[in-house]
Amino acid sequence: MATFFGEVVVAPSRAGVDDEEWAEETPEDRDIRKELEKKREIDVLWTLKSGAAAESPAEGPSACSRFIVAMGRNAAAFLSSFILDSVCWEVVGVVKLWNEWCRTSSTTNVLPTDSFCLFYRLISDPTVLLCQCSCYVAEDQQFQWLEKVFGCMQKEGLQVIVLSTCPVADYKTQESTLTLPSPFLKALKTEEFKDQVCCPLLEQPNIVRDLPAA
Repeated sequence: MATFFGEVVVAPSRAGVDDEEWAEETPEDRDIRKELEKKREIDVLWTLKSGAAAESPAEGPSACSRFIVAMGRNAAAFLSSFILDSVCWEVVGVVKLWNEWCRTSSTTNVLPTDSFCLFYRLISDPTVLLCQCSCYVAEDQQFQWLEKVFGCMQKEGLQVIVLSTCPVADYKTQESTLTLPSPFLKALKTEEFKDQVCCPLLEQPNIVRDLPAA
């Protein structure tokens, strides 16, 4: 449980399991666990100018000034309807992952029909990237997702904007949710963000969860 607003709360994991419990694991169970861990590894593929795909971070778009990430189906649909509905963007990358709720293809073709998580680059300014992520990223995969995606980007001068949605019923306010306009927009920002925020800030004790929080 969080002790103050804005605290990062770490979810329980198998890392806290006693050694005695691990000692009861049979060789067959160990093999199965290792296979599952390997299957749950995330692959980030970037397209080269030749049209091939590469997993090396060095092949990714290292020069990036602004990175806009849409998490969830509603946010991804917003990008599709109002931003990506033009010829100004090109697909430059894809995330492959496997978990309980997501099954991406094992092929390496970077196609919109081949993945649930795609990266787009603005043709007129290649330093502007979009990520359209409508797939479910499990808790044990979130850090790996962040590490591999941001591991190939230049951090200095990088501005990251995350779009996500949640049900109005989860919004905590003293007002009646029946009188609230739907949908409505709230924002959270870091101290480093110096630009003007285009909407009111999110009030306490509301929180952001899952990959957008990470």
